[in-house]
Amino acid sequence: MNDQPKRAFQVDLSGQAAIVTGASRGIGRAVALALAAAGAKVACVARSVDKLAETVEAIRASGGTAEAFACDVTHAESVQQVVDAVVEKWDKLQILVNNAGITRDTLIPRMSDDDWDSVINTNLRGSFLFMRAVTRPMMQGRYGRIINIASVSALTGNAGQANYAASKAGVIGMTRVVAKELASRKVTVNAVAPGFIKTEMTDALGPVVLDEVKKRIPVKRVGEAEEIAAGVLFLASEAASYITGQVLVIDGGLCA
Repeated sequence: MNDQPKRAFQVDLSGQAAIVTGASRGIGRAVALALAAAGAKVACVARSVDKLAETVEAIRASGGTAEAFACDVTHAESVQQVVDAVVEKWDKLQILVNNAGITRDTLIPRMSDDDWDSVINTNLRGSFLFMRAVTRPMMQGRYGRIINIASVSALTGNAGQANYAASKAGVIGMTRVVAKELASRKVTVNAVAPGFIKTEMTDALGPVVLDEVKKRIPVKRVGEAEEIAAGVLFLASEAASYITGQVLVIDGGLCA
């Protein structure tokens, strides 16, 4: 595995501190690596510290700064403890990337209460809790970048994903509201909506389904996690200071 993120453009985040949830694999891992390569100190968050070891080690091996934090993103107290620990450790917090998410796909007649609740709680409640927790240090510092990972499923719908699409649509709605609430404090809030990205989640679809998926995508391939990380990196940069309340769709033209 190549641990060096692609650097198509230069972003300087030196001296900034970031939190990335769901940083143990896939998009979250790629985002953590990209932010660290740009100079940010990165707090990598997942349910288990052990699962974060590879991400943290990769960042440190490249000369970056990273720490692992275990957290259940659905628990308000745990979320607040992580934010407080990051601020205490690095005396600042400028970037939050809400990436932690799960799926429990099934058609609506078979969707259980637990299928619904677990996805909504992790994807939507988890994003809300972290956004709420970081607003105080960001407002006090009069600077911040909040980037929420949504999904094209929230924009187009996808059979078998009523819970997932609802959670991500909620993330987009929340993004737009909080962007308006925090804009005067120079805190921007945006969302990135990935299409089909090569992760463990899409690998589980199998080659036959993936081949059909690729036929629907104008660029005829699934995306790479590093391509989502590049979008996040831009929104976290000073270059995006006049962009807030927006949804950056990165899907190879699927929604075009």
